[in-house]
Amino acid sequence: MTAKEYLSQSYRLDQRIASKLEMVESLNELATRCTSTLTGMPRNPSKSTSPMADAVKKIIDLQDEINRDLDRLVDLKREISLVIRKVDCNEYRIILEKRYISNKTWPEIAVELGYNLRHLYRLHDAAIKKVKVPEDVPECHY
Repeated sequence: MTAKEYLSQSYRLDQRIASKLEMVESLNELATRCTSTLTGMPRNPSKSTSPMADAVKKIIDLQDEINRDLDRLVDLKREISLVIRKVDCNEYRIILEKRYISNKTWPEIAVELGYNLRHLYRLHDAAIKKVKVPEDVPECHY
C-alpha cells in the first residue's frame, strides 16, 4: 500500500458512512409512509407482520453498521495522525493533516496556508515521500 493510499483510507470510509446515513434517512422516510392494508383474506404465516417493522429492523441494522464504521474511522484517523506526526517537517505535517485528517480540499488548504495550488501540490508530493506506512497495515478498501 502506498503512502497516499494509506492516508486516503479515512476519506473513503467517511464517504461510505455518509452514504449509509443517506440510506437511513431514505429508510426513515419509507417507514413513515408504510401503511397496512386490511383485508378479510387469511395471512401467510411466513410473511412479515408489518412493512413498518421490516423497515425499522433494517434501519436499526444499518445504524449498527454505521456505528461500527464510525468506531473504525476514529481509530483509523488516530493511526493516520500518529504516522503523520512522524514526518520531520512541520509544514508537511500541516498539509497532510489538513488533507487526510480534516478532509479539506486542495483549494481550501491553499487559501488557509496562503499557497498557490501548484506550490501546494509540490509540497504535498514531498510530504508524501516522507510518510512511512507501517508494515503491519492490512490492505483495506474503503
